[in-house]
Amino acid sequence: MGMLHRLPGSRREASGFEWSLLRKLPRIALIGTLLPALAALAMRLVPLEGSLAQVEKQLQTADILAISVVVLHWTLVFTLAIACTIVVLMKGHGYVADAYELNDAEQPARD
Repeated sequence: MGMLHRLPGSRREASGFEWSLLRKLPRIALIGTLLPALAALAMRLVPLEGSLAQVEKQLQTADILAISVVVLHWTLVFTLAIACTIVVLMKGHGYVADAYELNDAEQPARD
């Protein structure tokens, strides 16, 4: 018996929201990456008040915030991609698994 034999009578479920979300994820990832980056770049175009050390601190804070938002966004997009992939796989056909012989199937051991 080879791998990936379909179970007799198994059927594939209709696709739903998971496919439309999977198609939108690259665009969502790109937009979610560009927005914080543009906000950090906009901080450099706005005239900031204060001493040179204070301005550098504000710019560094904006950069750190933008990087953390981008990393969080990528993590969320990746998690959604994994979840959608699992749903797609679970809605697919059922397959025969490898047989696992139980030695005590007739009389289970009692602990």
